Amino acid sequence: MGSAHDRLRELGLELPSAPAALAAYVPTRSVPLGGGRALVYIAGQVAMRDGRPVNAGTVPDPVSLDQAREAARLCALNVLAQIESAAGLDNVEQVVQLTGYVACREGFGDQPEVVNAASELLAEVLGEAGRHSRVAVGVSSLPRGAPVEVAAVVEVRSPA
Repeated sequence: MGSAHDRLRELGLELPSAPAALAAYVPTRSVPLGGGRALVYIAGQVAMRDGRPVNAGTVPDPVSLDQAREAARLCALNVLAQIESAAGLDNVEQVVQLTGYVACREGFGDQPEVVNAASELLAEVLGEAGRHSRVAVGVSSLPRGAPVEVAAVVEVRSPA
């Protein structure tokens, strides 16, 4: 398997700039582990393009399952952009944990199916290092009306 950047190109994806924080927090926080390694905590990433949420609303109405999965992939792409900004994609040892939040109507139970789109993209781009433990949670609303938000914890080699 080639580099993460090669895989992104093969998938026809372009890594966006790391999104800025939407409020009083930092997008990433690195915690040294010793031995040249660190954990990078990545704040929740919502599916935004040009400062606007993609497919705003709740799942499954007005946002379809397919639209929510598209939003989850964009969230994962933003997670990758945050990793690149904080440590570089080539320094990823392992995506440790992914937490996905899905804004949904009461009774909706397909949160795992939505968040799978983010999990799948991370594995496509990072290979085995992109496989992770995960939580998929349904909530009544998310920031800026986003249908999906994804946060992550990633182990990295400290850049030289």
